[in-house]
Amino acid sequence: MEQTITQKILARAANRKFVDAGENVWLNVDILLTHDVCGPPTFDIFKEEFGPDAKVWDPEKVVVLPDHYIFTANEHAHRNIDLLRQFAVEQALPNYYDVGSSRYKGVCHVALAEEGFNLPGTVLFGTDSHTCTSGAFGMFGTGIGNTDAAFILGTGKLWEKVPESMLFTFDGEMPEYLTAKDLILQILGDIGTDGATYRAMEFDGEAVFSLPMEERMTLTNMAIEGGGMNGIIAADKVTEAYVRSKTSKPYEIFRSDPGARYHSKYRYNVRELEPVVAQPHSPDNRATVRSVQGTKITKSYIGSCTGGKLEDFRMAAKILKGKQVAVPTNIVPATVKVMHDLDCEKYEGETLKQIFENAGCSIALPSCAACLGGPADTVGRSVDNDVVVSTTNRNFPGRMGSKHAGVYLASPLTAAASALTGKLTDPRDYL
Repeated sequence: MEQTITQKILARAANRKFVDAGENVWLNVDILLTHDVCGPPTFDIFKEEFGPDAKVWDPEKVVVLPDHYIFTANEHAHRNIDLLRQFAVEQALPNYYDVGSSRYKGVCHVALAEEGFNLPGTVLFGTDSHTCTSGAFGMFGTGIGNTDAAFILGTGKLWEKVPESMLFTFDGEMPEYLTAKDLILQILGDIGTDGATYRAMEFDGEAVFSLPMEERMTLTNMAIEGGGMNGIIAADKVTEAYVRSKTSKPYEIFRSDPGARYHSKYRYNVRELEPVVAQPHSPDNRATVRSVQGTKITKSYIGSCTGGKLEDFRMAAKILKGKQVAVPTNIVPATVKVMHDLDCEKYEGETLKQIFENAGCSIALPSCAACLGGPADTVGRSVDNDVVVSTTNRNFPGRMGSKHAGVYLASPLTAAASALTGKLTDPRDYL
């Protein structure tokens, strides 16, 4: 029987040769991820269900990365970190990356890749909807609730329904003004925020495989914005080079069979696409940047698991080099490593950090920051009547702070070009 890549990975995890879309199977979990927002309730449920002295199924397979509400004076946020620390000590968890220590990493979805936890062919569950980011590595990654996560903590297994797959193929050579963010926003405009509900979104085609790993992560990251269970891109030489630079752990590569069954297939020629935004207040409210060009903004925000990777900042620097921003512009590196790289990576003789500082941007500490609103003292948080152009993944009312703000989701190129003019601007004007 011919299978999609998602079916093959889940079959491996279920110790089966074949699984069919729609059937339920017990999966053996390779990695469980949690963070400061969902970790404490997950740990509470684990203790309630398995007993106060219960031990997790495999300490090596539990990864705890605080990242959401951390650089704040908020006492409730601090309490969550205390609870993570306590659990990590009780359970002797080697993969707890504490805030305020030399081990702190930053945003979980990017840190997982940097620390070598993303391995082709494996199964990763996380208490965060954007766990689907890891699917860029030819693996299965999906977000789950705290109760499911607590069950995994105790057993290392989860009962899951095998999803149908949708195939999105991007043909042609990527033009310099187009990014992975434009591709995924294009898809969301076509299928809506529920068009892939409980399905695997598989990305394929020349344009996709020409992308560096961090751009591929942007594509799979926003599968959940279409309702997708997971996003996935088959591993190739680019994937393997990245993975081998981070870890020596073994892995297995799977690819979809030519005759595999799909729920639906979409095909695009990237040469026919142009830069797009998602208008307030939904990621599927797509418009070309040209069609909304001139809309005034009050802030530009370049950061998050979607838009705070080194590749995103390389793109932004290309536009901002030697110019001045017209509105407050936040540069928020996803991880400590990305922050360090901004200081080392050069573009036309200047480091990326120098380019951003000289352009008048503010560089924040690596975290999720305003992407999930956060406490009142969160950097970059939107206030009433803000109109923000942002490289984040969601623009629902209140997502970045105020319910009375409007957020336009855009690529780093569009966010940078718009920062220069104080209004939505097509990056082609600056490239």
